[in-house]
Amino acid sequence: MEAVKAEKKIFLSKSISELTEMLRNEEITPADIADECIKRIDEYNDKYKVFVVYNSENLFRQAEEIAERLNAGGEVRRLEGIPAGIKDIFNTYDYPTQMGSPLWKNFTSGNDSRVIFYLKQEGAIIPGKTDTAEFAVHAIGNCLNPHDIAKTPGTSSSGSTVAVSLGMVPFSIGTQTAGSIVRPASFCGVYGCKPSFGLIPRTGMLKTTDSLDSIGFFASKYEDIETIFDIMRVHGSNYPMSYKALTDEVRQNKKSGSKWRVKFAKTHTWDYATDYAKIEMEDFIKKLSVTDDIEMTDMKLPVETERSHEVHQRIYDKTLSYYFQEEFKKPEFISPVMREIFDRGNKITVEQYHQSLKDQEKISREVENYFESTDIIISLSTAGEAPPRDESEKPDPSLMWTLSHLPVVSCPVFVSPSGLPFGVQIAARKYNDLLLFRFTDHLRKNGLIPEGVNPIPKI
Repeated sequence: MEAVKAEKKIFLSKSISELTEMLRNEEITPADIADECIKRIDEYNDKYKVFVVYNSENLFRQAEEIAERLNAGGEVRRLEGIPAGIKDIFNTYDYPTQMGSPLWKNFTSGNDSRVIFYLKQEGAIIPGKTDTAEFAVHAIGNCLNPHDIAKTPGTSSSGSTVAVSLGMVPFSIGTQTAGSIVRPASFCGVYGCKPSFGLIPRTGMLKTTDSLDSIGFFASKYEDIETIFDIMRVHGSNYPMSYKALTDEVRQNKKSGSKWRVKFAKTHTWDYATDYAKIEMEDFIKKLSVTDDIEMTDMKLPVETERSHEVHQRIYDKTLSYYFQEEFKKPEFISPVMREIFDRGNKITVEQYHQSLKDQEKISREVENYFESTDIIISLSTAGEAPPRDESEKPDPSLMWTLSHLPVVSCPVFVSPSGLPFGVQIAARKYNDLLLFRFTDHLRKNGLIPEGVNPIPKI
């Protein structure tokens, strides 16, 4: 117990598996872990506006229930006593779900979303709900980037990201409909993972765009990513497509005796990247090129992918204007950004929307075919460091991989000339999530990506 109390920023220095092993060996208690979470939230939340709802008494109550179960001889589960940050668009039984909007202030669903249920089944405890953009869209919330408060932390899942980067929790969950996991992970220097579309159930959460909404998560340590993924995803033969793919060992591993087939995808967004980001990325690719077990090539993506941003926006705008019709009856409570989206969406016909869905399917098929000659695609996570809070984020590849339903991991690899983090994005074929993790772990073991979060120089 004393070792933990003396250890500052424990969630940045210890993996989840290390913490649960310490519980197993009775070196710490669930109350110790909860206390560390509370200390960090109390220290930083007022300044960085990370948690919009937080209850220390409730967190300790959850920790006490964990302790009682363990004292009664219960086994230590994979997330036993581990606090998880929850983006405020997921239903939670004992916290309100306000979705970044005054229209839903203090709304309590009275139930847990499916993914929260999965986390609790494995022993996770919930300190509260993290800040999100209005309806998980574009209007920036109150959360601040701890590397530079004048810069955006990323929009939609920013609170969940910053909770990890400040060491309040070792992991948190978020969503991505365009780039709302990859971008904040890149801007705040943490690991972000968006699994293949549909692998994590969306029951009991805010719906914005049916063919794009994806659940993912952030972690302070790379080694925890596959465990969190396995806990949150659907399992079993009732999900035949993903079950067949994820249990296919041939599909989820590179061919025996062969090298990893990796392609560097500049994409049509490359021109938006900063010069320093291009240099860092090209240097990274050079390092991969001389690494054992990697065959690095530069092959242009299918031309159809160049329409990704256009197709995405049409789908996005139309569905948002449809799902938020009731909210828009009170425009005084809606941000100018959302009102612009609503206006654009109302001008899109049903026929145009259906055509855009067909375009999305076509792009996805072209990308699927692309993976016949490669295992992994590598690209920038973002165009560079976080832009100022009042500036828009530049186009980047994250939206493209969302549209194509690919699994991705954003890794905190780069640092800009001004000392701010940004990431490299690694993608694999849809449902090849395990292959993706095995390749990324190969990079970690070779020292090409870090073990954990990008340290914050000053707070």
